[in-house]
Order: sequence, then C-alpha cells, then structure tokens
Amino acid sequence: MTTGKEALFPNYGRFPIRLVKGKGSRVWDEAGKEYLDLMSGIAVANLGHAPEPVLEALKRQLDELWHVSNLFEIPGQERLAALLARLSCADLAFFCNSGAEANEAAIKLARRYHRKVLGNNRYEIITFRNSFHGRTLATLTATGQDKVKDGFDPLPTGFVHVDYNDVDGLKSAITDKTAAIMLEFVQGEGGVRPASPDFVAAVKSLCAEHGLLLIADEIQTGIGRTGTFFAYEQFDAEPDIITLAKGLASGFPMGAMLGKAYLSDGFSAGSHGSTFGGTPIACAAALATLETMEKEGIPARAKRLGEQGAERLRSALSGVPGLVEVRGRGLLLGIEMAAPVAGIVTKAQEAGLLVITAGPNVLRLLPALTIEEEQWNRGLDTLAGLIAAESKDGIYA
Repeated sequence: MTTGKEALFPNYGRFPIRLVKGKGSRVWDEAGKEYLDLMSGIAVANLGHAPEPVLEALKRQLDELWHVSNLFEIPGQERLAALLARLSCADLAFFCNSGAEANEAAIKLARRYHRKVLGNNRYEIITFRNSFHGRTLATLTATGQDKVKDGFDPLPTGFVHVDYNDVDGLKSAITDKTAAIMLEFVQGEGGVRPASPDFVAAVKSLCAEHGLLLIADEIQTGIGRTGTFFAYEQFDAEPDIITLAKGLASGFPMGAMLGKAYLSDGFSAGSHGSTFGGTPIACAAALATLETMEKEGIPARAKRLGEQGAERLRSALSGVPGLVEVRGRGLLLGIEMAAPVAGIVTKAQEAGLLVITAGPNVLRLLPALTIEEEQWNRGLDTLAGLIAAESKDGIYA
C-alpha cells in the first residue's frame, strides 16, 4: 500500500518544503524555519495567513450551520451578494468553489444569454494569448497557453485566441458567432502584463458596436490585489460579467460570478448550480474578508505599497544586466529577466523568502496586502540582492 507522497498523483511540481504554520506574512516549515511569504498562496491570503476577523467569523459560523442545499434561501449568500454588488458595477451574484468554476459559469451565462434571451446563435468567446482562465476542459481551452492543453484533445469548440493588446487582431477575430470577450485587465500567470488603456478602450467600443458581453476575469486581480477592489476600476470599462475567487474568502475555497441585472434571464431556475457553492461557512469567510478590506482601506494600501515597491526594485536593479522590466499594478508585480529565473526562486527559498514565477523569465510577487512595510522592503532588498548576484555570476551577462 502506498503512503505519503507516493499516494498523490504527480500533477504538481512541488517545492521540497513542507509548510505547517502561517500567521500574517510569515510561514514556517516542519523544521521550524521561518519564511517571508511573498506568494500568499498565489494571491489567496490577501489579508495574510489566518487573519483574526475571518478566523472569528468562521468560529461563529462553525457553531451554527455548516452546509445547506441551495434549494433553500441562505442569508449569508444574500448579504454577500449585496456587498459585492455595492463594491462593484454588478447587480447579481452566483457562488461556486473556485476560479475555474466561476469562469465556467461566465462562459455558460454568455452563451445561454445569447441563445435563450437574445435568440441568436452566438457562442464563441474571444480570449488572449498568454491568458490563464482555469483547468477545466472549457477554461483550459479558453486559456491562451498551449502548455495547459497538452494531452487533453479533443478540446471544446467555441474559443478564439488573439494577441494581448492587439486592437487590429481583435477586430479581425469578431464574427457573427462571437458572444463575448474574456479579458484579464492584468495578465497574472501570463507574465504580469497590464492591458494598455487604448486596448481596453477598443475592447469596450467593440463590445458596444457588436453587442458582445465583456467578461472580466478578476480571479487573480480582484479583491484589492491591484490597488482597487477590482482591476477594471482602473480602466474606463465596466464589464458585464466579473469572475472572482482566490482572495475572496481568505483561503476558504470560494468563487463567484457577478453580472449585470439584465443577464438574469440567462440563468433561469435550473440552468446552473453547485452543491457546495456559497455555503454558510464560505460566505462567512468572504463577508469578513471584504468587510475588513473596506473598513481598513486595504486596496489603497496595496496601491501605495505596490508603487513604492516597484520603484524600490527599479532603483536597486538599475544597471543589472538581464533586467528587462519591473511592471504590474498594486501588489501584483513582475520582474522580467532575459533568462529563466527558476534558480532565483530556489535561492530565495534558501534565504527564507517565498516567490513564484509567471512564465520562465518572470518573477511574480504577490504578498499579503497587509504585509508590514518593513517586511516588504526587506523582502524586496533580499530579492534584488539575489538577482544582482545571479547577474554577477554571469547568468544574465
């Protein structure tokens, strides 16, 4: 009989570190080594590990009710939906368990709205190369990266990929079958690449001209990560549909799809559902997360720390061979180098610092939005020193 690691499918390329405890921006492995976490579970622990307001909300809810079918009214869902509607441009919410499920719901809603409400046969979704939308068959097909599709043929039809920030390419891709455009306002997994304002303006104009829905994938960029509650707020383009997950419930599995009121008939009774979507426990965690963010002004703090951090990195890395660019929004930052950065990730771990990549040549920084300024500056200085040392050793010369 297999035990331990041998009992798991080998579908993750795991770091040889076993983390057993976390608090704030610090985590500890089973040997007691402390790390400064600049990953936050890949933009999940936006309030840090085990934030007190969320912990207390979960404790209260665990004493009351854990699960009830969506065949019943759930007060926590109603309160959470109302809060999300107030914080966003949306009116309605559907709750699920993950980002992939949120994007699946958005794809289904876009298709069904065109078919059942508008009475046309539009079903194609335009997405962008280097995008990332999930790992289900539909969402990996929507993803603009071939690496996630290897071996999963045949893939679903109905997805068209265009170069990011390419207005002419987008125009030429629109046909009478196009139902929606799915856009990350900042591509996270795809290299921490913000959309250009002119490109977003063109997307907005083309959606209006052709009657297309705009789906904002805010799985990684939402919940304060980029310096506003949602990344779309930094662009002059209100989406019709917004997808959320990751930081929504501070590590408790939860996703959400938000939409405008006129889309309600697209999801009529029985058209879509989720057994575990929007449980009382998940809603308690999400409500506490969002209320804490709003009360403490966390998104604005993320904007300030992100801008300061980007400038600190640019200054520290000025003149370092191989540096291509430091870019991003809020506390979603990318450091692009001229060669692979996997070795820097390993050296950072040895130095007690956790970072992740966004493609082979980009270091991605996703700290908790509540990280202490001293911790943030120390982490950036450590990382800049490691990059400079790699360059000195000839890696980027």
